[in-house]
Amino acid sequence: MKKTASAKWQGGIKDGGGSISTGSGVLKDAQYGFNARFEDGPGTNPEELLGAAHAGCFSMALSLQLGEAGMVPQSIETTATVTLDKSDGGFSITAVHLDVRARIPGAEKQAFEKAANAAKEGCPVSKVLNAEITMDAHLET
Repeated sequence: MKKTASAKWQGGIKDGGGSISTGSGVLKDAQYGFNARFEDGPGTNPEELLGAAHAGCFSMALSLQLGEAGMVPQSIETTATVTLDKSDGGFSITAVHLDVRARIPGAEKQAFEKAANAAKEGCPVSKVLNAEITMDAHLET
C-alpha cells in the first residue's frame, strides 16, 4: 500500500510560501510557510501535519489493541504535541507527547494502560520517528 502527498514552494524561506496536497484530496493546496511554522501566521506546517498523522495513527492502533483485549472504545481522543528544537546542525523533531482520553465501557485501568502502551510502540508513525515519544493516557468513566 502506498499513499501520496505533495508540496509546492515558491520564493525564499522567509518571504516565500507553499501549498500541500494529499492524494485523497482531503488537503488541497493547504497553505504553509515560515510564518505558520515559526510564528503564529496563517496556514499549516510540517510539525502540525505530523502531529495529526501521529494522533490519528495512534488512535487507530489503540482501537486495535483494545479490540484484541475484548474492549470496544466508545471514543478515543488523542492530541499529539510535536517539539521542534534548534541545534547546531539545524532543526530536529526531538519529541512527541501523546495526550489520550478514552471512554471504554467496562474497561479496567490496567488493561487500558497496557493497550495504550502497546499502541504507542506499535503505531507505524511511532516506529518511523526518531524522537522521544511520551504519553499520558486517561481512562474516562
